[in-house]
Amino acid sequence: MGFGNMGKMMKQMQKLQAKMAQLQEELAQRTVEASAGGGAVTVKVNGENEVLEVKIDPDVVDPEDVEMLEDLILAATNEALRLAREMVAEEMGKLTGGLNLPPGLI
Repeated sequence: MGFGNMGKMMKQMQKLQAKMAQLQEELAQRTVEASAGGGAVTVKVNGENEVLEVKIDPDVVDPEDVEMLEDLILAATNEALRLAREMVAEEMGKLTGGLNLPPGLI
């Protein structure tokens, strides 16, 4: 590989890095939402895997069965985080053309 090709490849990588940084900023603003218990608990997460909001239907709050509420919160949170990871992977895949880049490179 000549130096000309190397320089061209480096410029392409720099463009890709800039696009990835912009996409990461955009994904931080996008949200996904998941619920459990037929909507009794709803959790909203952003593209940075930050939990932004938890909503609990007052009818599901039973002091005699706190464990059920904990399970619903856990289920909704895990599903929302899964959806957020899926959203990020899909968008990054579009940008990288399906390249399997190692973690930390993006």
